[in-house]
Amino acid sequence: MKIAYVGAAPKSTEEVERRRSLLQDWSAPGTTIQMVYAKEGPASIESMYEEYLAISGYAKGMVRLEYEGFDAAIVGCAGDPGIDAYRELCTNMLVVGPGMSSFHAAGVLGRKFTLLTVADSMIASSYELIQKSGLASMVTSVRAVNIPVLELAANREETLEKLVRIGREAIEKDRADVLVLGCMSMAFLQVAEDMQKLLEIPVINPAKAALKLAESLASCGLKQSKAAFTVPPKLSSGQANTIEELLIKRENKSTLGESYNDNYL
Repeated sequence: MKIAYVGAAPKSTEEVERRRSLLQDWSAPGTTIQMVYAKEGPASIESMYEEYLAISGYAKGMVRLEYEGFDAAIVGCAGDPGIDAYRELCTNMLVVGPGMSSFHAAGVLGRKFTLLTVADSMIASSYELIQKSGLASMVTSVRAVNIPVLELAANREETLEKLVRIGREAIEKDRADVLVLGCMSMAFLQVAEDMQKLLEIPVINPAKAALKLAESLASCGLKQSKAAFTVPPKLSSGQANTIEELLIKRENKSTLGESYNDNYL
């Protein structure tokens, strides 16, 4: 089985290999992991705008991976940015999001869960994603660790300590019985196991949850429903042959007139 992890922006060769190695270690025998990163994109995702910036790069990567015959692809962000679009574009390749994978795992393991996200700026969109997953009745809170994504790994012990403290607050004040990590950088810090020992409730690593769901569904021969995620009409009809052709571009001024073009950015 071939599974790709698709990142939103370039990362160092060392970090990419570290993450690939972890995913490969977590995977089942017979699964091969490949890392694919967009050529450009946000350095980290801590706002809806940065989520939207990542979507074009993700989409191009997903289409290429399906063409290359991958069984499944994992969106490399726990906010699942643009996942509906990739499910529309891909017919023969399963597309899985870490966010929804984790929420559904939490729904199996407990009665109420808390999502630990990176920043206050992501709380509102996190609730929206949980609502979209159909599990709004099971979320008791979304709490932010408020450590920038790019600084989470700078001091692992400090990050772990803060996650444990906020997690304990969620248990005591919100009555959470499962915790979900809402960031892939948290996932690859491997803090979930330490938190679980200290807090004595399940703590879900979104990278592991997405990987295992992808393996499970793909091994059953299952993919997203094309009745739910239909191919964009211009592609299915042949009006457009590639996703790039779905985007119209500004023509030069000599064609449309200077005053007309002044209205475009």
